[in-house]
Amino acid sequence: MTALWVVVPAYNEQARLGDTLAALAAQTDLDFTLLVVDNGSTDGTAQVVGDFAAGAPMPVRLVHEPQKGVGAAVDTGFRHAAAAGARLLLRTDADCLPQPGWVAAGRAAFGAGAEMVCGRLVARRDEHGPLGRAGFRVVVAVAAFFGRWRPAHRRREYLVPYRMHAGNNMGITAALYAACGGMPRRPSPTDRTFLNRVRRVSAAIHPVRDMVVENSTRRLRAYGLRRSAGWYLDRGAGRLTPDPR
Repeated sequence: MTALWVVVPAYNEQARLGDTLAALAAQTDLDFTLLVVDNGSTDGTAQVVGDFAAGAPMPVRLVHEPQKGVGAAVDTGFRHAAAAGARLLLRTDADCLPQPGWVAAGRAAFGAGAEMVCGRLVARRDEHGPLGRAGFRVVVAVAAFFGRWRPAHRRREYLVPYRMHAGNNMGITAALYAACGGMPRRPSPTDRTFLNRVRRVSAAIHPVRDMVVENSTRRLRAYGLRRSAGWYLDRGAGRLTPDPR
């Protein structure tokens, strides 16, 4: 098996997962193993993976995680990959579209000394028009700005300043994942808690602008601008479902 694995958690993503898998098959660097973690789907998610695997340009594995929540799915996927020999781990989500140079950019950053890599998000062009995509950029910028100044993110124990990362566009070495204790095994949001775990252990956290993922904006449609900003600020969904499908 390859040293680099791409982990994709998925829950009831039959309608969208095929596009994500196609985007991964179109990578300029295909020297990776793809692992999809089916988080208790009740639709045809597993069948989509099976159909793709039959002709995929990379090894494909499917594991099942019955404990609901993206944190549990990601943790199971990363630990499964590490146990199988992975040294480098990348993650995206089953409603996202990694651009063709995504894997190559992540691998290059690891080669340059990064232990955790954080990519750049743009909005999917097939879900919103220009105003919606602009709204998405505003939400991400606001969350990133306020995240830097939250007291919980500015403690002396952290080895590097806070910089927001998106769970659907990130990577980490298997060694650092084990050292930091891994992803919280709970429903989203988990990204800030995980990043702060990493910041206690390593300062080698690199932003990588060439790692670009087209992000789903369905939360923006479901929540609206203000509530979406609250979600990305780690305030949770409130009375809204954390899974706006």
